[in-house]
Amino acid sequence: MGRLVLFLSIIVFFAFSFFSEVQSASFRIINKCRHPIWPGLLSGATSPPLPTTGFLLSAGRSRTITIPRSWSGRIWARTLCGQDSDGKFSCVTADCGSGKVECGGGGAKPPATLAEFTLNGADGLDFYDVSLVDGYNLPMLIVAQGGTRGGCSATGCLVDLNGACPSDLRVARGNGTKSGRGGGVACRSACEAFGDPRYCCSEAYSTPDTCGPSAYSLYFKHACPRAYSYAYDDKTSTYTCASANYLIIFCPLPYTRLDYFLPKGAWSKKRWRAASSGKQNYDVLIKATLWQFFILRSDPNTEYCSLCCGHRGGIFPLLPLFTCLMMTSLLHGQFRQIVRLNLSSTNCKSSSIFIKVSNGWC
Repeated sequence: MGRLVLFLSIIVFFAFSFFSEVQSASFRIINKCRHPIWPGLLSGATSPPLPTTGFLLSAGRSRTITIPRSWSGRIWARTLCGQDSDGKFSCVTADCGSGKVECGGGGAKPPATLAEFTLNGADGLDFYDVSLVDGYNLPMLIVAQGGTRGGCSATGCLVDLNGACPSDLRVARGNGTKSGRGGGVACRSACEAFGDPRYCCSEAYSTPDTCGPSAYSLYFKHACPRAYSYAYDDKTSTYTCASANYLIIFCPLPYTRLDYFLPKGAWSKKRWRAASSGKQNYDVLIKATLWQFFILRSDPNTEYCSLCCGHRGGIFPLLPLFTCLMMTSLLHGQFRQIVRLNLSSTNCKSSSIFIKVSNGWC
């Protein structure tokens, strides 16, 4: 009798362990930034609570969190955090307002790069995206692992946009805006910066037919083509997978600051005047920010990336040859180590898309 009870107990234990594993997902949050970050987690109103809502993650460290399969919510990273003389904790970017390291149900104050998840949704699929709708503060990559159905594609924004952020949107360390080259710690959305319904997709512009991309949202979209850039950017920005675990990687690549490669005129307020007044001046956007960006191309028949042209053709004019070879070789290796993003091949000579590696991401 005793052996039977023991045998049944073992069966129940393993069955419970298996059931628990099936009913949960593993989220590994990785900090590849050169500085500490404080990830924040916010659950949806009907989602089960998580074991943590915020924590410190030092440079080069990671932490794995068990997430219920029925969970929906957001994950982001706070930066430049500390305590004041009264012991109140706060962060310069993406602060959740709790006064503590744990967010305790508080969301990220814009601007913030957001990882958004709905697990076990329609047809048993997970839905996930990286959103810049509330602005941007850090590069981020989501990688699905071990999925059984759905595309399970990686998505994110690999580029550091803060230095190249238009001056009207730029957030300086003191929470104000800062004109001129460099110095930004986050990049606001046009909605937050101007409060215009045309940018916020509100009031008379509250439908997909009346609210399209603006010059500012296209700045985000061209730099990070897989991320949400404005409220109705669903078709190119939401991804699905089933029964997967996920990596959420902050600062997945080194040396991705776009301001190193943009001409000085790209920060000119004059270039963005039409955009900030609500005009859809795409020529301003292209000339100021796109075709002179750092564009990489990889020929499938060659081992290394080659520095390619902008939309007008010709060799990229801003970098000497030895710098080109060094940077492209380094970035190519980093991309291969992280993930193959499996986007369709695009001819770099006729596009404004940024990075393409081994038939991977452009």
